[in-house]
Amino acid sequence: MSTVGTAGAAGAVVVYGATGHTGRFIVAELRRRGIATVVSGRDGARLEALAAEDGDVLVRPASVDDPVSLDRALAGAAAVINAAGPFAVTGGPVVEAALRAGIPYVDVAAEIEANAAMFADHTEAARTAGVPVVPAMAFYGGLGDLLAGAAMGGWTAADEVHVAYGLSSWQPTAGTRKAGEVSHERRGGRRVRFADGALQYHDDQLSQQDWVFPEPLGRRAVIAEFTMADVVTVPSHVAVPEVRTYMAVEAARDLAGADTPAPEAVDDLGRSDQTFVVDVLVRAGGVERRATAHGRDIYAVTAPLAVEAVERILSGRTRTTGVASAAAMFDAPDFLRALAPYLSVDVSN
Repeated sequence: MSTVGTAGAAGAVVVYGATGHTGRFIVAELRRRGIATVVSGRDGARLEALAAEDGDVLVRPASVDDPVSLDRALAGAAAVINAAGPFAVTGGPVVEAALRAGIPYVDVAAEIEANAAMFADHTEAARTAGVPVVPAMAFYGGLGDLLAGAAMGGWTAADEVHVAYGLSSWQPTAGTRKAGEVSHERRGGRRVRFADGALQYHDDQLSQQDWVFPEPLGRRAVIAEFTMADVVTVPSHVAVPEVRTYMAVEAARDLAGADTPAPEAVDDLGRSDQTFVVDVLVRAGGVERRATAHGRDIYAVTAPLAVEAVERILSGRTRTTGVASAAAMFDAPDFLRALAPYLSVDVSN
């Protein structure tokens, strides 16, 4: 079903990049919650095919290099979720269209530079417009940020934040691989860390260490400073000089392998058999606090994270406006409790 009018989109959430792997999960989650949905992206034929699977969505093709088409796609909508990577290419045009339309913007970017650019380039405009903008509202960036916020409790500062990813495997999508290539090119092949209160680019070699995850995962080898989007989201609202992220060795090898297959659905929800543990450790003044999440399929779990964020924004359950990370925009413990059907969360503080 197609439309270019505004009436049919009233109160709807636009998913840009709806035909991608994560985009499809997001569309399904919106429909599961009974939220009117507009599917958008570059390929009109693929969008029409997606709509044919669920006749209760509207189709509005749009391209990031055509602002008029983006404005048409967002006209009359309540919010937009950007699920189209690389976000270095799509983030700026889609958030600018959202600000022109005066509607909230949420994305699922795991690209560190794209996340940093969202804060650097759009904070003033979003604040002036009074429009909530939440980047990295996904497994990488958003979930770790929520866990850090929950672990900290009433703390506003910390000496260190550590985020360890215990993935049973990582079957990267084509979008993940493309985003990684773009990030690699933007960095000139260098690696990045967050230390001394800033992002730092370097040529240090990867190193391994052990991380003691909560049982039943236990002690596992991880790649140290396998830097993910948490190094942007957490410092955006926590006064902290050092944020480090770690990745299970097996998952890092999967990502690096050119022949590692894409995710394969093994249940009725389309999820893969991958499982994960995200373990966040916060230290301040000699005190340690911890928050851990267990779940299944890093791409599938991004959908309830993004959709819950939009629902909370539209219902006024926010703590600020403008550009903000998950834990700055929302009540982190309450948000995590709402994810109970998808995640098992434990907080000790």
